Amino acid sequence: MSDAAQPTAAEVRAAAEAVKTALDRHLAAVEARSGEDDPAVYEAFNELAAAAEVYDELLYDRYDEVTPFEIPGADDSLPPYAGPEEPNAISVLIRRDYAVAEPQRLLAQAQRVEAVEYEDDGGAGDAAGTVHGALGVLFGEFEPDEIASRHKEFGLEEGDSTLWVTAADEPAEPGEWLEAPFEQVDPQRVVCRFDVSAVFDEDVSDDIEEEDDLEFDGDEDEDQDEDLEPIDAER
Repeated sequence: MSDAAQPTAAEVRAAAEAVKTALDRHLAAVEARSGEDDPAVYEAFNELAAAAEVYDELLYDRYDEVTPFEIPGADDSLPPYAGPEEPNAISVLIRRDYAVAEPQRLLAQAQRVEAVEYEDDGGAGDAAGTVHGALGVLFGEFEPDEIASRHKEFGLEEGDSTLWVTAADEPAEPGEWLEAPFEQVDPQRVVCRFDVSAVFDEDVSDDIEEEDDLEFDGDEDEDQDEDLEPIDAER
């Protein structure tokens, strides 16, 4: 990280103070808890974990030092399951983040889809002329799983993703939750969740890079002499 991008000493100090405040709040919530699964303790725990993570990152970026704290993963931070033992229904909540890495590729793909749709009547659509319009065209044409598997073709770059499976006593009525589909998720009814993030791969990637450096050190001349045929990425 360059010096210009490093956090200031004041920012690190402020993050440390935030950890102290969150620690006091967590202890107060534990001392005043109303039961084993008190939501106030759960909330204070998450606030403390978030504050500690921010401090750890700033401390490392500024001073190249780390804390002895281990921030638990998402599954570890969920409260104990308190839903029905035999659920009569489940809800699957999915979030996938993408960066629009290649807008022109995105526009071109959407324009191809739109051209096929208007081919029969001789008309022409204009929704694919903007990035937000192109996204609407592509997500209207392809299933989310297909976009996930072909995201590079659409000029997208994968970010974090998560999938939650929650239990319910009864299936929801048609249209019951459509206006606010993600606002009433009860963490205690989460049966399981699966998270995908680049942060989980950082340690593995670092180890692989170190092994590669050791294995191929001194063999650069040999590699340069080899004739390698390019791999055709077009489908």
